[in-house]
Amino acid sequence: MARLIGWVVSNLDAFIGLLLAVTVAVLGLTNTVSQDVVNSAILLVLGLLAQAVLRDRLRRRTAEQEVRQVIVDTRERLTDLVPPIRELTGPEGALSRAREAIHSSSMVRVLHGSEVGQALAEAREHTDRWDFKGGTGTYLRAVTLPECLRLARRRNATLTVAVEIIDPADEEVCERYARFRRSLESDEPTEQTEPWTVDRTRKESYATVLAACWYMQRSGLLTVELRLSAQMTTFRYDLSSSCVVITQENPRTPALRIDRGEVYYNRFNIELDYSRRQSRRVPVESAGQVRLDDEPSVEQVRRLFTALGLALPRSFGDREVADIVRKALQARNPYT
Repeated sequence: MARLIGWVVSNLDAFIGLLLAVTVAVLGLTNTVSQDVVNSAILLVLGLLAQAVLRDRLRRRTAEQEVRQVIVDTRERLTDLVPPIRELTGPEGALSRAREAIHSSSMVRVLHGSEVGQALAEAREHTDRWDFKGGTGTYLRAVTLPECLRLARRRNATLTVAVEIIDPADEEVCERYARFRRSLESDEPTEQTEPWTVDRTRKESYATVLAACWYMQRSGLLTVELRLSAQMTTFRYDLSSSCVVITQENPRTPALRIDRGEVYYNRFNIELDYSRRQSRRVPVESAGQVRLDDEPSVEQVRRLFTALGLALPRSFGDREVADIVRKALQARNPYT
């Protein structure tokens, strides 16, 4: 009812004309009034109708003018906003810079504590390649090589491993590396550990070479490229077919993970490739000349390194060679 009353009030002139027309029509049909009165009423109704039409046209014209004015005002405001919008959305705009910053921050993931081992485990799960560059390759021979090979056997797939470590025949780089590792040791160690010396550094590198040859002889799925560098690095790079994980010698230091598809994955892939090209190649194919037992003997190890063109130092007696065998096949995971 309230809605009906509101409509009648807003259209009062038209409502009066309608009411008048109906009334006069009824009176005219019943001959209650004369024909002159009916004609006068018709003229009155027509006048009301003309007034309603004129008012409607006036309202429509006013509305059109208001719409035009709104469009003009909006266009002027948009014109004023175009330069600031271009500054925000252009190639050098704030939005582009913010988008690049967000994208860059998502390209690299920082890993802490147990996340490092978990990331390396995920990288090993389905990979068919592993590129390593680091110091002496302790984690490589303790975990990476045996685990990658185990997973490759389970998938019945081939595995290609490229390794770059410091050259054990280069006493100068071994001394630099030993000095660097000593600088990382705590002043108050919680457990007795073997001190980092030149001899230990050399034995660790020799052990990685021995481990690579030993695993290669036990699987036709494994292909190894081994390089020895005269330059040391304070980082360790582990690159699989899914990601690259960058760690440091101190297990407590945060690591970085970059997934495949990100631009820096390809950059590090190129970096490792060019670094290997500048290092000394070990002819691992010559390792087939010496058959290694499950527990290689001292004599087998000496003949192996001679075949590789990497003869052991004369100062290394049988005890040192046996230590190399132990480090090669019983290396301890540095993350545990």
